[in-house]
Amino acid sequence: MLSISGVTKKYGKMVANDNISFAVGDGQIGILLGPNGAGKSTIIKCITGLLRFTGRIEVNGFENTSQEAKRQLGYIPEMPAVYDLLTVSEHLEFIRRAYRMEDEAYTRELLERMELWDKKDKLGKELSKGMQQKLSICCALAHKPRVIIFDEPLVGLDPHAIKELKQIFRELKAGGASVLISTHMIDSVEDYWDVANIMMNGRFAATKLNDGSEGQSLEDLFFEITEGKADPQEGGNS
Repeated sequence: MLSISGVTKKYGKMVANDNISFAVGDGQIGILLGPNGAGKSTIIKCITGLLRFTGRIEVNGFENTSQEAKRQLGYIPEMPAVYDLLTVSEHLEFIRRAYRMEDEAYTRELLERMELWDKKDKLGKELSKGMQQKLSICCALAHKPRVIIFDEPLVGLDPHAIKELKQIFRELKAGGASVLISTHMIDSVEDYWDVANIMMNGRFAATKLNDGSEGQSLEDLFFEITEGKADPQEGGNS
């Protein structure tokens, strides 16, 4: 489970995240939606321990900066970060050693699903941006984390990788993992989310549950808020 309580992040006088609280339970997929500059990437970086903040973030009950939390956390950043002088296979070996994972078959399966197995001897710097993104996904999943954070994961991926990653989302959910996906592409997440939080100006403007009930669509709610017909300072639920 991922739990965020009263998180605020400021850059000088600018408030990037303003008292944010939400949770993603076991076997749930949570979505962060919002236009560019809404604060999605900031809260993601707070969760993953890349930024200091006030408030509290827990990964399966452990403070997010603790070693125990980091063992259970996987993170796919918006911009892939790979090592220029490591090969594809060496990236996965590095992860296995770091997390003391001996399951080489699983890491090979990830590479095959992302169509990277035949690129296993290529250096990181020799990969296209799309291939680097696929490698980043494989590295984040290699230690079988229980909480996984995706920041704009579909950007730059080819159709096969998009299809495969969406299937991986469903498998993680079925396996009881907590998955948080930050995106501004509504159509990329419409099939499988459980709870969506729409951000504007560093705050949650609305939270919507995907419980099968009739009512306003996520897309309609998003555009109502982002096009200025709703006041993000008021917050709301749907």
